[in-house]
Order: sequence, then structure tokens, then C-alpha cells
Amino acid sequence: MIEKKQLTCVACPKGCEVAVEFEGNEIISIDGHACPQGEDYAKEEVVAPTRILPTTAVVKNGSLPLVPVKTTKAIPLEVIHDAMSIIGNIEVEAPIKMGDVLIENILDTGADIVATRNLARQI
Repeated sequence: MIEKKQLTCVACPKGCEVAVEFEGNEIISIDGHACPQGEDYAKEEVVAPTRILPTTAVVKNGSLPLVPVKTTKAIPLEVIHDAMSIIGNIEVEAPIKMGDVLIENILDTGADIVATRNLARQI
């Protein structure tokens, strides 16, 4: 059965409204994109959607109770909930430097979880 999906493209600042027709993983048509990145974005979003995951992790002995973290690359949308559960169950020790790897290769996605700010140890 042919399905239709309307997407707002985020590949560039234009934010084109893209219409995709597909059957299973087979793309039939893509309309509304103003650049080649829009076509690529629409294909990926229908076949294998991914997201960068920004969240926070609990900090032990830190000047703040949480540190912002993110994945180093986009991970499959279907594993976001599991990744959030893993991150929600860790506690990292301060001090933390921006870019510190807190979890390597989360869920075998090839993405690490890294700190996105410095956080001093509480004195």
C-alpha cells in the first residue's frame, strides 16, 4: 500500500515542506525540496530515521547536579528510549570537561555520549 508523509526538512535553513510517497522502504516520489539535501533528508527520514540525542546525566560531587550530554552522531530513532534509560541510570564523577566521553558506543550505534560543558568538582 502506498503511503504519504509530509515532512519539514531540516537539512538547511529553508525548512521546505517535503511530500514523500513510499511503499515499505521503497521511495516512489519526493516533492517540495529546494536542494539536494532535502531529497536525501526525506529518504533517510522515511527509511531509517535518526536523531542526535541531547539530554542530561547525573553528576556526583559536582558544582551542579546534572551535566548536559549528547550523542557524537545521530542514532536510530528506535533506540532513543533505550539510550535515555541507560543515560538516566549513570552517575558521573566531577570534574568533567566538555568532550569527555561518558559512555562509549551506546547500544552498539557507533555513537559515544559526551559532556557538552565543563563542570567543576564541588569544594
